[in-house]
Amino acid sequence: MKQYNVGIIGATGMVGQRFATLLENHPWFNVKVLAASPRSAGKTYEDAVGNRWRIAGHTMPESMKKMILLDAAADVEKIAASVDFCFCAVDMKKDEIKALEERYAKAECPIVSNNSANRFTPDVPMVVPEINPDHIEIIKAQRERLGTKRGFIAVKSNCSIQSYVPALHPLRKYGITKVLACTYQAISGAGKNFESWPEMIDNVIPYIGGEEEKSEQEPLKVWGEIKGDEIVKAESPAITTQCLRVPVSDGHTAAVFVSFENKPSKEEILQAWKDFSGVPQELELPSAPKQFIHYFEENDRPQAKLDRDIEGGMAVSTGRLREDTQYDYKFVCLSHNTLRGAAGGGVLLAELLAAKGYFD
Repeated sequence: MKQYNVGIIGATGMVGQRFATLLENHPWFNVKVLAASPRSAGKTYEDAVGNRWRIAGHTMPESMKKMILLDAAADVEKIAASVDFCFCAVDMKKDEIKALEERYAKAECPIVSNNSANRFTPDVPMVVPEINPDHIEIIKAQRERLGTKRGFIAVKSNCSIQSYVPALHPLRKYGITKVLACTYQAISGAGKNFESWPEMIDNVIPYIGGEEEKSEQEPLKVWGEIKGDEIVKAESPAITTQCLRVPVSDGHTAAVFVSFENKPSKEEILQAWKDFSGVPQELELPSAPKQFIHYFEENDRPQAKLDRDIEGGMAVSTGRLREDTQYDYKFVCLSHNTLRGAAGGGVLLAELLAAKGYFD
């Protein structure tokens, strides 16, 4: 695979920092530009982040410490001219993010975004690479709308749905009719750790702004199909969710209840999970887990502390599959929210786009 020069827009935040650690020794992608807000622009990455480095177990990449941060908004043209594409993880208002990402695309700089602003733009693909890789084909229509040759926006989905949608996806052949998912989400999903958010110690907060709507609607776009110049959401299954913030550093857990038109056996479900792989595994993309879904027989697994880092944090863990009295089955899922759920999912999406020639 050829080498690509890349930028990280929003490099000082937690997801930006995670992008930095994942790209430090990436075989395809070389970080050439770091960008952030005006207050960080002109400083070295090391000075701009200061004591706000949030990635436990990783130090700031040596190759990036002395890089001078550019202004994410003021330096669009300069950044676009320096790289083949950018990852975007900025902390701004949604309408500002939408406008900024479109500016980069129109400057012929493809954007792989961790942000939610463009997830429901009809011609922007929102991709979980193992589930709906074909949605990247909408980029042709998006480029026509934007008037670009290279530029486009592609996004990854919300971190919470990455825990349970991969487990549901291979079961769709049995006709999923309804889903109830309760998610228990780590504090890193809010860009925090326990030092910066001591109120979360010994606490559960039963509300995460906007999260339940995302968790109920985003799977339907992921399961949708391209019709003309837009992605049309799937009409089913009916999904309802509750999303809670819990005192866990990393790892989103989901308790899932599901009913089917044609109820499979427990053995059929376990086999479907075991056999499930997708385009990233076929192409052997660098960040792809070899086994996407791992099932635990133990009653007390998966656990965030023990299992979130399986396959570099890019696999999904399931457990406690059993029949239910009101739904057909219930089970528990876990994914690493800043790896599979955020920056790692973004890197995997970029690898898919690179392998398919979208950055050339």
